[in-house]
Amino acid sequence: MALSRSLKYAVPAFIAAALLAMPALAQTAAAPAAPKIDTGDTAWMLTSTALVLMMTIPGLALFYGGMVRGKNVLATLGQSFACTALITVLWMVIGYSLAFTDGGSHQAYFGGFSYALLRPMGVNVTSALAPTIPESVYMCFQMTFAIITPALIAGAFADRMKFSAFLWFMGLWLIFVYCPIAHWVWGGGLLGGDGVLDYAGGTVVHLNAGTAALVSCLVIGKRVGYGTENMAPHNLVLSLIGASLLWVGWFGFNAGSAVTSNVNAGMAMAATQIATAAASLAWMFIEWIVAKKPSILGMISGAVAGLVAITPASGFVDPTGALCIGVLAGIVCYFSAVWMKRGFGYDDALDAWGVHGVGGALGAILTGVFASNAINSAGKGWLMDGNFGQIGIQAIGVVYTFVYCAIVTFIILKAIDFTIGLRVSKEVEVEGLDINLHGETVHG
Repeated sequence: MALSRSLKYAVPAFIAAALLAMPALAQTAAAPAAPKIDTGDTAWMLTSTALVLMMTIPGLALFYGGMVRGKNVLATLGQSFACTALITVLWMVIGYSLAFTDGGSHQAYFGGFSYALLRPMGVNVTSALAPTIPESVYMCFQMTFAIITPALIAGAFADRMKFSAFLWFMGLWLIFVYCPIAHWVWGGGLLGGDGVLDYAGGTVVHLNAGTAALVSCLVIGKRVGYGTENMAPHNLVLSLIGASLLWVGWFGFNAGSAVTSNVNAGMAMAATQIATAAASLAWMFIEWIVAKKPSILGMISGAVAGLVAITPASGFVDPTGALCIGVLAGIVCYFSAVWMKRGFGYDDALDAWGVHGVGGALGAILTGVFASNAINSAGKGWLMDGNFGQIGIQAIGVVYTFVYCAIVTFIILKAIDFTIGLRVSKEVEVEGLDINLHGETVHG
């Protein structure tokens, strides 16, 4: 009986307390949830970061190192390695802040200085651009992009730039060219705000590096003996291994740009594989028809062209779009690297402009053609969604990137040439960079 009376009064009291607590519960439910670090996303982005770093060392180092003459192979490998070390430090000191933080009144053009020396970055801090992983991981992932982009430029002026000039150029170019353009597209700047689609770096990385490569080879001039001496690759085995590492590492580049372990990453990976294979075959068959033999150099160059062209589109296109982009990249980049260079007479030693510049621009435009809203709600293209205007938006991104990069790269090169000089002497170039700049040779 006493228990019944207790329950009689306890139940209404419990209901009343619950009713009184409901507003507080509602307020708690309405409060935004704190960002939660996802272990699966973090694991994938740690893997992607390592894959993209592998693209520069050893991937690009071997790819470029095998294509130069034997007297310059160590100097070429060393450029990729030194670039990795230099850009890592500069990215930590100021690069990440300039590219990916709020620039306030100048937000459209470049970021701010709040993350100089990465001071605000804590263990549990996340970024608004990657809310499910630690910001330290996102910073490192973007660092690997910042490393490979200037390293790509070195292919244009292979065999003839001073090492001191190379270091100055890499550092200044990162701060005054790469960081602003990365901010324009990915950091909340003017191009991303205008709707330019660049999933993983067609404009930010490849067109940007390719444009700088073209300007560099024009400013520094042709190699001694260009057009009259045999300048065939020293060791295509190295280049094939390097291209293979680039192909594998590119899955971190493109699929990693989803910044999560989800369906977008899966489709980006599929698109990357399909486009790369298609471009390699397209280059091979075109060369077979024109030059009568399918070269190994052609096959690996075609693969890189496909990787470049699919980069801006990888997270926006379906497999059919990836196949079309790959075929077109193989054909167009073959003619740009072989016939256009020959016709205009510039010495882009390792075809950085012909593959990365032309391939990056082509991929950016084709993103506007093949992007599908069914694949990624952030992109609507012409063929799949009837959005012809996206092609024009992509073209604007290409023009802005090319013009800004070309002008600032030219200024940087001229400033270095005026102060310490860009180019080694004719005697050093003829004897080789390895022994003269580094005091070493491949075989001791």
